[in-house]
Amino acid sequence: MEPLFDLSAPKKPTNLSLNSDLLTKCKAMNINLSATLEQALSEKLAKTESDKWAEENKNAIKAYNKFVEENGCFGDEYREF
Repeated sequence: MEPLFDLSAPKKPTNLSLNSDLLTKCKAMNINLSATLEQALSEKLAKTESDKWAEENKNAIKAYNKFVEENGCFGDEYREF
């Protein structure tokens, strides 16, 4: 699977506004803010791209599901489970 973004792209400093209590507690627990945010954004990007793909392909998915409902799945006659 191809990555959604360039994993080798350089890091870029960014200013953020965070809840001060959340920030204090995360720092006290030695949570790496950059790594945590990068992971969360990566997961959000993947979910957004997945939702976009499903929306763009909903008609084809609906047609395929209707076909399977009416005709069964290809290779059903060979299935042993």
